[in-house]
Amino acid sequence: MQHDTSLENLNYGDEARPLSNDAELRYWLENMLWYHRYSLDEIATVIGMPPSRIQDTLVRLNIHADRRPHRRPTAPLTVLPYPGGRHPRIGFLDGAVNPQRETKISVFTPWDEKSYVVVDVPEAIFSNLGLTYLAHTHVPTLWTRQNIELPRLEWSRHRGGVLDIKRVLPNGIAFGARVEPTQSEVRMELWLKNGTKERLTDLRVQNCVMLRGAEGFNAQSNDNKILQSPFALCGSEDGLRWIVTAWERCGRAWANPPCPCLHSDPIFPECAPGKTVCLQGRLAFYEGSDIQSELKRLSSIWSLPQSHNTGLETENQATFTLEEGLNAYCAKSSRHIPTRLGNVT
Repeated sequence: MQHDTSLENLNYGDEARPLSNDAELRYWLENMLWYHRYSLDEIATVIGMPPSRIQDTLVRLNIHADRRPHRRPTAPLTVLPYPGGRHPRIGFLDGAVNPQRETKISVFTPWDEKSYVVVDVPEAIFSNLGLTYLAHTHVPTLWTRQNIELPRLEWSRHRGGVLDIKRVLPNGIAFGARVEPTQSEVRMELWLKNGTKERLTDLRVQNCVMLRGAEGFNAQSNDNKILQSPFALCGSEDGLRWIVTAWERCGRAWANPPCPCLHSDPIFPECAPGKTVCLQGRLAFYEGSDIQSELKRLSSIWSLPQSHNTGLETENQATFTLEEGLNAYCAKSSRHIPTRLGNVT
């Protein structure tokens, strides 16, 4: 593998995540080399190891690019933690600085083992307190306004490709995600527990499906999208293959062409102190010429309500940025995003 020798002495900075043992080294090297097809330089930015040492480690661990396994047609879809180091967007990069890998999974398409989408689950969580969580640096959150840095986390990996994660925020709110691949779809669950003393309302979520890594689906346009709440889907150039996502209690189905990405953004029920609320979502792939019939079929088997009225819908649901979401939330609720948590603990 070739690499840029000028990177040998590069200071990889705070984004690198060094690995402490050979088992983790093997897992992440196989993840990046076999599946995401990273260059040595990209791997270096992830693990903070010079490319020459990475090459030696690949030889020592007997990891070779031409030995990557192939998914059997009857096996579950390939789902892996996204390693970071390569931005999952094409454009609007200033709207997602330092994307956190602990909310992101890669789902590989069944028709092309090189192509994948990156699902940010969740990208953002709003509440009556303000922007409660954001999976990158952009719009100020409750925590950045107080100069509180959230700790890094990693997905827990389980048999069958199941992934899960949990985060507890400084005010006691906890949330997490579980991802389970099957042969035909990826089942996703989000949960949130209210560890504060006050009722949580306006619990809007943004879940982002980023298309940069999906060949034939990554045009920076909405011409290849269908936004039919709760479904958001993207078609191939010939219209015979589709990437479909949907969440229950969907408040808005939209897409952002510069990224490009898809959103089926749900809304948690209101949550009393000490209680937990959950949401279910799906991601699937379709090959065929009758996508509307497929959506009807998915509607029947997924049992997802078509929409959940938020009062934020407009005539044009094609694009809706995080800033617009925050502004619409504030306008609807007549609130300002607080700089302190007040009496919430």
